[in-house]
Amino acid sequence: MLSKPTYQQTQALAAIFQSAGQVYKLAYTGKSDAIKTKFAMATLLNQNPSSLKDLYGAKENLEEGFSTMNQFMQSANKAAEAQHKEIISYVMSAIHLASKIAKKPEMLASIENGINNANQQAQHFSITHENVYSNVASLYQDTISQMRLRIQVLGAGVYLQQPAIAARIRCMLFSAIRNAFLWRQLGGKRRHLLIQRKAILKVIADHQASD
Repeated sequence: MLSKPTYQQTQALAAIFQSAGQVYKLAYTGKSDAIKTKFAMATLLNQNPSSLKDLYGAKENLEEGFSTMNQFMQSANKAAEAQHKEIISYVMSAIHLASKIAKKPEMLASIENGINNANQQAQHFSITHENVYSNVASLYQDTISQMRLRIQVLGAGVYLQQPAIAARIRCMLFSAIRNAFLWRQLGGKRRHLLIQRKAILKVIADHQASD
């Protein structure tokens, strides 16, 4: 029997949606929300948080992710879901990749080492410095991009072809996968998204109603 989704699981799921939303914005406008991008990088580089509070911080940090997820869960028909189909595609792909990566210890070790290096680099520069974006994006290409399943990002060619924007997109995808990995560790399953939408909506409503 599938257990009901918990608040902790829903936080991680909201973080996946929020990072996926930044991928969409970057791909179509060449820009992203600076605060959300910094937050996504912070969750990616924080590999050993003491708690979810340590990882995600204040409630406001995930508001966009909760809102996007709520819109998806509220969708009652295919036409409504189509409005978010690209973001949902990134979310589902991130979840699927996280499950595959979990079975590859050598890749996990490479990712851990690479993220640790990027974290040290971020301490010298900043978490959103171009060198850090480039380093993390290269790690993504050397590991996750080598898997059979690759996330295909749609958008405007004028932005997708710019190296700096492409690097940010890979970083946001990496963040989505990192949060998907955590979501799985917390007991999240793809079936939650398919057959427990009402339960997730209840968790979202409680979150939005809380102080």
